[in-house]
Amino acid sequence: MSDHEGEFDKATGKTTTGHSWDGIKELNTPLPRWWVMTFYLTIVWAIGYWVVYPTWPMIWGHSKGVAGYSSRADVAVDLANLEKIRGGKMAVLGAAPLAEIEKDPALLALGRARGRVVFGDNCAPCHGTGAAGAKGFPNLNDDDWLWGGTLEQIEKTIQFGARSAHAESHEGAMLAFGRDGMLKKPEIETVANYVRSLSRLPTAKGYDANIGQKLFADNCASCHGDAGKGNPDIGAPNLTDNIWLYGSDEATIVETITNGRSGVMPAWIGRLDLATIKALTVYVHSLGGGQ
Repeated sequence: MSDHEGEFDKATGKTTTGHSWDGIKELNTPLPRWWVMTFYLTIVWAIGYWVVYPTWPMIWGHSKGVAGYSSRADVAVDLANLEKIRGGKMAVLGAAPLAEIEKDPALLALGRARGRVVFGDNCAPCHGTGAAGAKGFPNLNDDDWLWGGTLEQIEKTIQFGARSAHAESHEGAMLAFGRDGMLKKPEIETVANYVRSLSRLPTAKGYDANIGQKLFADNCASCHGDAGKGNPDIGAPNLTDNIWLYGSDEATIVETITNGRSGVMPAWIGRLDLATIKALTVYVHSLGGGQ
């Protein structure tokens, strides 16, 4: 015990603890009793909560709690009740042909409403909440479709994806003309400038349009067409509409021609039921006007 412990401090009317630093003595100022009791009460409450509700992490999961409560189970019940409410309407939607859905105002409104929610939950991480896309992820508002923009084509793309593992997935990828030695760097730069010219973009000084056209015809036209209008059967984009998935600057186009592109869209069949896929189809179709 320090010589100063319990010493009365006249200035404050309190005793000291016995601790002193550089002649400064520490006063004994205990916490208010109400605060201490509240603190102990929170400890008791926490222990009770651990016992009653699921909390403790375990190797096999977590403790269930004596109350057996589960917020996940509550959500599952709410979702099941929601499906019961809209189940009949969704069954009608699932049985109707896509063309009929678009002609029926009630079915179309249901499909768009359901599709908007499903899009936000499943598609927005890549295509954005407003479906405006991003680098490498198509904008779904501009009515420019890699794999076709009819209802049936959009439905197929959603169902089976592009370059996914599904047997019916869209296939076809941009070749790596530089990496695989099919074109040399100066040739790639010439083709890149020719591609830019198709969308009426400026070309590099000294660029030879005749050579660019020949290189394009020999290497690119088989997929993109002689005029560069693209081919939705193999996912070859239209190069004349000034809509770019990865960017329109020369360096980006050179990179695309050099290393190729092979973006993947997952297959949603099996993850989403057919009625939901139809709803998502009519919603996506409505974003850009559709074909």
